Amino acid sequence: MSNPYDQNPYAAGGGLPQPHPKGTTVLVLGIVSLFVCGIILGPIALIQGNRALREIDANPGAYTNRQHVVIGRILGIVAIVLWVIGIIINIFAFGAGMTTPN
Repeated sequence: MSNPYDQNPYAAGGGLPQPHPKGTTVLVLGIVSLFVCGIILGPIALIQGNRALREIDANPGAYTNRQHVVIGRILGIVAIVLWVIGIIINIFAFGAGMTTPN
């Protein structure tokens, strides 16, 4: 028997799956955090990505762009790690500069 309304019976609300509203935002934040202000944008991408993934996983038939959210979240994590490594390198470089005799 076919569905008379051409709707996906497994999607939320009987409608077709839609992209998650924050999917593109998380992806853009993740990409931008690699180049600009990653210490601020990285955590935002991570937090927003976690929230969006919880919403997508709670209703998997309703959203189609889970992969965008995952990629944005991972890029946010990478940006955070790179900034932490950069801070550690700067601390060691400053410490090495302070210990060398003039």
